[in-house]
Amino acid sequence: MNRHDAVALIAALLLTSAMGQVLAQDEPPAEEEGGQPQGITETQDDESEQTTDSEAASDDTDGADTGDATLTPTGPGGRVETGPAGQPPSGSDPPEPPRTGPDAWMESSDSWATFNGDLRAQKYSPADQITPENVGELEQAWEYHTGDVADGSDDIPMSVWSATPLFVNDTLYLGTPFYRIIALDPGSGEEKWTFDPEAPLEALTQPNMKGRGVAYWEADEPQAGEACQKRVYIGTMDAKLYGVDADTGEPCADFGDNGMVDVDQWNTVNDKWPLSLFQPPTVYNDTLFLGWAGKDWADAVAPPGTVFALDARTGERKWTFYALPEEVFDRTGTANVWASMSLDPETGLLYIPISSPSPNYYGGERTEELPLATSVTALNTETGEVVWSRQLVHHDIWDYDTVAPPTLVDIRKDGETIPALVQPSKQGFLYVLNRETGEPVYPIEEREVPASDAEGEQASPTQPFVDIPEPVIPDEWPGISKIADIVGLGECSRKAEGLRYEGRFTPPSVEGTLTYPPTTGGSQWGGGAVDPEKGVFVINSNSVVQIYRLIPRDDYQQLEQSGETGGYYAQGDTAYGFQLETFLNWAGMPCWKPPYGTLAAYDLSTGERLWNEPFGQVQKHGFYMPESWGSVTIGAPVITRSGLIFIGASMDSRVRAIDLESGEVLWKHLVEAPAVSMPAVYTYEGKQYVTFAVGGNSILLPKVSDQVVAFALPD
Repeated sequence: MNRHDAVALIAALLLTSAMGQVLAQDEPPAEEEGGQPQGITETQDDESEQTTDSEAASDDTDGADTGDATLTPTGPGGRVETGPAGQPPSGSDPPEPPRTGPDAWMESSDSWATFNGDLRAQKYSPADQITPENVGELEQAWEYHTGDVADGSDDIPMSVWSATPLFVNDTLYLGTPFYRIIALDPGSGEEKWTFDPEAPLEALTQPNMKGRGVAYWEADEPQAGEACQKRVYIGTMDAKLYGVDADTGEPCADFGDNGMVDVDQWNTVNDKWPLSLFQPPTVYNDTLFLGWAGKDWADAVAPPGTVFALDARTGERKWTFYALPEEVFDRTGTANVWASMSLDPETGLLYIPISSPSPNYYGGERTEELPLATSVTALNTETGEVVWSRQLVHHDIWDYDTVAPPTLVDIRKDGETIPALVQPSKQGFLYVLNRETGEPVYPIEEREVPASDAEGEQASPTQPFVDIPEPVIPDEWPGISKIADIVGLGECSRKAEGLRYEGRFTPPSVEGTLTYPPTTGGSQWGGGAVDPEKGVFVINSNSVVQIYRLIPRDDYQQLEQSGETGGYYAQGDTAYGFQLETFLNWAGMPCWKPPYGTLAAYDLSTGERLWNEPFGQVQKHGFYMPESWGSVTIGAPVITRSGLIFIGASMDSRVRAIDLESGEVLWKHLVEAPAVSMPAVYTYEGKQYVTFAVGGNSILLPKVSDQVVAFALPD
């Protein structure tokens, strides 16, 4: 070996070890906390009991909800509790038919008005000033620092900032991980106003301070001189939702209790922790649709998953959707919606990605069918009733939450236009469905999967599989990395031989299961982006191998967690605790072959994958991993009409512009930390901007920031 080769090998070892240290942090126990299933009908006795609970809850709270609530059976497995804002006044005329169509303020082609760009979660901008030909000239236009950042070295937990900036009302709005709202001039980054709810900065449900930003609402016909005709909303970890005037930052007195609604007033079943509000609400037709995050992997019995519909002006509850039947509340919980949602403004259907039930890795005490758990489900926005639902994992024991909003897009296929959605998943499948019926556009096949050998467990004998579009990660795990095995003196190979592995959906086991993809794999909470004109869908994904091990209760010891996650979790008082371990050697190097992350594009009219490229790099001690190895990513892409993809997401703290047609990187820029938020793409005073909130995430690197940075072409 010559000197050059020796240096290269040492650099590779350092970098691979660095990647291993990152991957060892696993996925946070985060914010959690197909075929058409059978319907479940509530009895009158059940309805009466639930109504009594709701009335009692109202007496103990100071929020906006007052009066009786009614419980209505809904579609497969769900039910709806109607709040006072959802009931017409006594003796009133019949209500007018619900308005459909997008809110007028969302229609501007220059804006970025929601977390996902628009209600359809397309993450698409019609802006075309920046093109593949001139993107190389892109330069920093301005930057701003919020001051709301913590590295975990003092009393405030580490900050994790995933907030997409909003551009609407000629203002750029930010929500920070300390729950402040900041309004900036979109062309200069100068501060207009700030709002501070003075929320407790404590790790109540999450190990870190988290925030995914704000939501915006505007009256159909804003009245000049009247306050709060335009509003910005932000939630907190302790379940408070704040509404402020979008022009001044002053609290809206008519929203809840002087600008605050205590969402935890509706947390009346298994209320072990607050319903944390990290994801901003979805706003449509004067209504806020709100999910929540919880504390995952600790409890078997937890708050049952709910979605709330609130009046955007008053904060009063219109309805509450429950994803689980009441008869299982004493044995399970969650199946909540902690990611963002999408909505079809033309039909008034709300699409919710429902997570897995608790406990996440053992289902021996929840063996009955829970048809809405780990599903994509369409709700009627007026009533909260289920229109259709498709379960993506039966009896989920892998923590395969439906993790991102489906992207809504019309597909031209075989000479017809299909109203479709694309639902990404941790499983690595892309489910393409008719968004009006839930029926597959491309086949979904039930296939036999391995049985569980854990005493008391009853794994589903089949699971839904998708071949078209091709999964974002392979069916089989990548195999042993030779370099990691050499450094470990065969450790990786020996460890693999002692683990159970029978392909996708191999159940967790006492001896340990090699799991691919695991909870950190496939597609994550950002989801994908689509060019609706070209019918091209783009998504980033992770290729990660983890070990799932069930620990009999008598042998279980709860160990101290380190960082975002540790290795041992109680799962309440069920038969098994749980150990989660990323498959590494003694040196912290991944035991499986790269690439660790990719970015891919699909033609939705045929299901064909157009390209699939390793994405991102890892930098450590001045060295970079080869680009062919890629990077684990958190965040999502956006697409512009000119044929560009803009994305941060990777471990190397760079933001990039990529050619939609080829997947080639055309431009990149170093920022202060991994940019795990989606950028906002907007046009202001004739100039197109691409703006990132650069916050970092400890899953990728122990590197955080409070930077907001905007890029534009030179004048």
